[in-house]
Amino acid sequence: MGRRGGSAVAAIGVLGGTFNPPHVGHLVLAREAAHQLGLERVLIVPVAEAPHRRIDLEPGPAVRLEMVTAAAAGDDVLVPSAIEVEREGPSYTFRTLELLHDERPSDEFTLILGADAAAGLGSWREPQRVLEGAAVAVAGRPGTALERALDAIANLGTEPAAAVITMPELDISSSGLRQRVGSGRSIRYLTPEPVRALICERGLYR
Repeated sequence: MGRRGGSAVAAIGVLGGTFNPPHVGHLVLAREAAHQLGLERVLIVPVAEAPHRRIDLEPGPAVRLEMVTAAAAGDDVLVPSAIEVEREGPSYTFRTLELLHDERPSDEFTLILGADAAAGLGSWREPQRVLEGAAVAVAGRPGTALERALDAIANLGTEPAAAVITMPELDISSSGLRQRVGSGRSIRYLTPEPVRALICERGLYR
């Protein structure tokens, strides 16, 4: 942690997504980002209204935030954030970053993206404002997808270049968990136990 203008400067990661539901892959990514990039905290930010796609089997933004809160319980690095759930309209990342800067003017932000999302950053609303609001770090294994993502960000003129977060191989997805629940298969150990319990109690994804 440094100091800017006499105020403490915290390095904060921002990991957004639908988290429908959150799973261990999300938590590993957040923790790896914190470790590899020297982040003090990682904000886990559930999208309220996805701008470009429908959220399948949507339990509602408040329920997804509740699941994120359950997933991060007991971890002092992972911080659930309601910044998108609490505002109306599409959840545009550039606006989220602007609001975070308003709330935490002395902090420095790093936007954590998977390779697929990073490759499409140029099609987001106001991509240059996204890059003005945060450094970018891309998670992925070495290969075509990661190279394509880094090239896409470089083409937007970001400086410095995007950081790379090295991830272990975890073939887990939210869509896969929803399918398992819908077919009556167990998701134990694929998502934190409090999330699994919440899904069972509410009858989600069935």
